[in-house]
Amino acid sequence: MLPSPPLAALSKSAAAARRAATAAACRSRLLVLPAVTSLVPEPSSPALLRCIRLMPQQEGPRTPLPMPLGRGFSVVAGGAGAVLELEGGDSELVVVSFYRFADFPDHAELRRPLKELCEELRVSGGIILAPEGINGSICGTPEAVEKVLNFIQADDRLKGLRMIQSPVTPEDEAIHHGHTSHSPVGAGEDAPFRWDHVRVKLKKEIVALGDPDVMPTKMVGKYVKPKDWNALISDPDTVVIDVRNMYEIRIGKFKRAVDPCTNSFREFPSWVDDQFQLAESDSQPSSGNNDSSTDGQLEDLNSCEPKKLPRVAMYCTGGIRCEKASSFLLSKGFKEVYHLEGGILKYLEEIPKAESLWEGECFVFDKRVSVEHGLAQGTHKLCYGCKKPVSDEDMESPEWEYGVSCPYCFATKSEEEKERARARQRQFEAWGVIGGPDKGRSPKKLEAKHTVEEGKELSSSV
Repeated sequence: MLPSPPLAALSKSAAAARRAATAAACRSRLLVLPAVTSLVPEPSSPALLRCIRLMPQQEGPRTPLPMPLGRGFSVVAGGAGAVLELEGGDSELVVVSFYRFADFPDHAELRRPLKELCEELRVSGGIILAPEGINGSICGTPEAVEKVLNFIQADDRLKGLRMIQSPVTPEDEAIHHGHTSHSPVGAGEDAPFRWDHVRVKLKKEIVALGDPDVMPTKMVGKYVKPKDWNALISDPDTVVIDVRNMYEIRIGKFKRAVDPCTNSFREFPSWVDDQFQLAESDSQPSSGNNDSSTDGQLEDLNSCEPKKLPRVAMYCTGGIRCEKASSFLLSKGFKEVYHLEGGILKYLEEIPKAESLWEGECFVFDKRVSVEHGLAQGTHKLCYGCKKPVSDEDMESPEWEYGVSCPYCFATKSEEEKERARARQRQFEAWGVIGGPDKGRSPKKLEAKHTVEEGKELSSSV
């Protein structure tokens, strides 16, 4: 395996100074959270607790907004005066993935104020706004992330965001603070964990299925808690469907799960239609998957009479895709449609490994690449040629070239594409950013950009 370029992490003195400054600021004043749930685990060891300031209470009565408090946090005071404290000293940042299906025709109006707030608070990541709702993953200090989530949920249509919170590794924290990483896009324009870098995009769908008639706001399947999931998928009368893509399923899935062999979520409706067209004829089931348990599930699926649709249990990474897929199946006439609440991530967080039916690792769309039980970082890395996970064995292949290609994309890339990727890698190793230092963003550039935009708006209004 070719070694990765060394991580340019924070120096010990700089890190110590920054943490000391943060601790001093925390001691100077404590802010309070709105009333929070009691789902937060208490610290398992007497590790040092560092208080993180959070958004102050607004004056007058206020409806508590749900805030996902993941591993590494504890509530030391209940009720409206709850204080969030960060366990240990490993990280000052959190990653929160969230989504909400809603009737949101004026979604474009939220884009600019939301982006400006994220930039002001130095919250990084990506957010999608669409007529059907909001979907995003952001990284920042607990205080900053809380403010962004409160701002979003100030719109009644977006209250009750479904959220999953994860810790941040020291490497990702270094990237977020503007330092380079072994990742060729770690400090580039596409870096999700980087100060002042957030993308707020307008799209037709928050998760692209390609069927405008599918409306999770109108009908959706039944949510299943992680603690009840094992019993459901162990029932032989339940067809378990993984609605993720092939490259995600390749590194991990639930036992007995059917792999639709899709390259994108848009292919899922066609897969469903094809399977039940086969059920109406005497055609043989697809042989796209070599897993014997999966073949058995497909045979069961295709042996069903068209009007006797099976009970279906679906799952995905965080819940958003199977929520939309459940709405699609209900529109097709399925009567019993279930999906895992909180997705694989919630299951891995709550269910002990000894009781788990999960096999392998779960691919995630951030710098961690994959996670295991307890949301511990997995062993997979990312191929920056195709943005797909690779294992240690994959990196032993002669088709693996760091920052360029892997066994899964080597044959699909031309020599010209590979040479461009090598040039990009050389730029990163030399400058720490893709395209050289002129591509780095700075407060002065941001200020100049905003000034130009405001000038254009003023001239157009005149």
